[in-house]
Amino acid sequence: MSDTPTLLFVDDEPSILAALRRVLRPYGYRILLAEGGAAGLDILEREAVDLIVSDMRMPHMDGVAFLKAARLRWPNTARILLTGYADMTSTVAAINEGAIQRYIAKPWEDDELINAIQEALARQQLERANHQLSELTQRQNEELRELNASLEQQVAERTSELRATLASVEQAHGELKNSFLTSVQVFANLIETRHLPVGSLLAGHSRRVAELARSLALRLALPDETVQTIMLAGLLHDIGKFNLPDEVLNQPFSTLPPEQQAQVMKHPTIGQNILLGIAQFRDLAPLVRHHHECFDGNGFPDRLAGNAIPLGSRILAVANDYDALQIGTLLSPPRTGDAALDYLTEHRGRRYDPVVVDTLARLLADKRNESSDECALGCAQLEPGMHLSRDLIHPDGYLLLVHGNQLSAEIIAQLRQIDSQAPSPLTLHVRREAS
Repeated sequence: MSDTPTLLFVDDEPSILAALRRVLRPYGYRILLAEGGAAGLDILEREAVDLIVSDMRMPHMDGVAFLKAARLRWPNTARILLTGYADMTSTVAAINEGAIQRYIAKPWEDDELINAIQEALARQQLERANHQLSELTQRQNEELRELNASLEQQVAERTSELRATLASVEQAHGELKNSFLTSVQVFANLIETRHLPVGSLLAGHSRRVAELARSLALRLALPDETVQTIMLAGLLHDIGKFNLPDEVLNQPFSTLPPEQQAQVMKHPTIGQNILLGIAQFRDLAPLVRHHHECFDGNGFPDRLAGNAIPLGSRILAVANDYDALQIGTLLSPPRTGDAALDYLTEHRGRRYDPVVVDTLARLLADKRNESSDECALGCAQLEPGMHLSRDLIHPDGYLLLVHGNQLSAEIIAQLRQIDSQAPSPLTLHVRREAS
C-alpha cells in the first residue's frame, strides 16, 4: 500500500458521504465513496483500502452484512461503524460478525471521528510492523536451522552454541506474536540500526539512553514505578522516527536542511500517538512527546518551560543529548564524553534542567572515581566472590541485579540459566574483592 492511507466511506445518503469527505479532506487521506454495501465491495475488489467507515442502516445490504463480507475477504482492513439508531442488537452483531474496532453514533462529533480514524490507522501500522517482524524472525529461524544442519556434529561446543541461539530466536518469535511490548521494542531497534555499518554507535542508542535515564532517576530518588516508566520511555523515545528516510536518520540534526529538520521535529508527537494506542504504554506517551522541550520554553512540540515539562522528559532530554552528542546525531563532529558534558553544562537552565545536568555530572564523576580493576565477563567466566560494578540489565530491558551485588555460586547458576535463554549473551561488569 502507498504511504498515504486510503479510507472508504459507505453510506446510502450522498449528503452524509459529502460531509465525511469534507471533515477528512484537510488530513491528506485518499478518500473513496460508496452509496451502499455492494458498491463498497466493488471498490474493495479494485482498490487497496486501509480503513472502512460504514453506516449501519442501508437498503439491500446493511452494515453488519457488508462489514462481515469485508472482514472475510480483507481481514487486514480496519473497520469503523456509524449508527444513528439505538439498536444494540445490530451493534453487537457488527462487533461479533464484522469485527469492528469502533462504533460511533450519528450525528458524529468531528473530533471523535478523526481521533477514532487516527487511532485505528496507528494500530494498523503497529500490527503490520509486528507481522513483518514475525516474518523476519521466521526467516532467521530457517537460516539458523540450515546452518545448524551444515555444521560438523563432532564440534560439540559450536553445535551447543548454535542450538542455544536457535532456542533464543524461537523464544523471541513467540514473544513477538503475544506481546505488543516486545514488538515495539524490536521495532525501535530495527529503526535505529537499519542500513548501518557493523559496529555503528547509532545502534544501541535507545538502550544507552534508557540505562542512563534510569541511573539519573535513581540518583534523584524517584519511586521505583517512576524509574521503570522513565526507562521504558527511554527505550521507546525514538519510536516516532519509524517513517523517516535513512538519509535523515543517519545525519546530524544540525546539518539537515530546514524541511528535513521539520520532519524530525514531528517524531515526538508521532511517538506519543503510537504509544497512546497501547494501554500498557499510555503513561510513557507524555514523556516521549515532551523529551525535546527546552527548559527555557524554546523546545518542541509544545514549547513548555521549566517544571511544566514532565520530570521524566527532562531526564530523557539530558540522557538523549548526552549520547547523541557522542555519536554525532545532534552535532557534527561527534564529541567525547567530557565535551558532551561540557555542552550540557553550558546549556543548563536554557536547554536543560539544571538539577538533572548537575546530577549527571555527579554520576559521571563517581564512575570516574571507581577503581580501574573493572572487567567485562560472560556468564561462563564468573566466579563466586566477584562484585557487580554496574547494574545488570537484561537484553529485554529490565533490571536483573543492581551494582554492588556480590556473586554467589547460586546467583551465578541462575545467571547462566537466564543467559542460555536470553536473545543475546549477558555481559557483566565486575570487580574482585581485594585480597
